[in-house]
Formats: sequence, structure tokens, C-alpha cells
Amino acid sequence: MLLPDNIHPEYSIYYNGSIVLKELKLNKKEPILDLYQKVKNVNNMSFMTFMLSLDWLYLINLAKINENGLVELCL
Repeated sequence: MLLPDNIHPEYSIYYNGSIVLKELKLNKKEPILDLYQKVKNVNNMSFMTFMLSLDWLYLINLAKINENGLVELCL
């Protein structure tokens, strides 16, 4: 859910996307599972929420997976 109206904001894709983006800003390129472990430790995020957050960041052109299979911050 992008903007939930009946649950806490920390369950939204916007909020979780910001957590993923914050980690990507620290390391511009990172393997997907390493990135997931880092955000899971910060926010206890499920893998499904993590993937939806990555999809959201891709759609707004902030993250992509490069030819080497690493999640990369788009500059």
C-alpha cells in the first residue's frame, strides 16, 4: 500500500522506500541480499515489502539493478 489510511505510516511503501534509499546512499552499489539484510536490521522489513520498495524506487528512477546484478543508486 502506498498511502495507507488505516495503518501506521511505517508500513507504507513510501516510508520503507526511504529506508532502502538511505542505505543505497551509503553504498552506491550493493548485492540485493546484502542490502536486504541491512534494511531488515534497521526496520525489520519483510522481503515482500523490500521488493515492493525496490520496485517503487525503480519506477521513480532512483534505483536499478545493473548488468552485474547489483542494486545501484541512479544519479
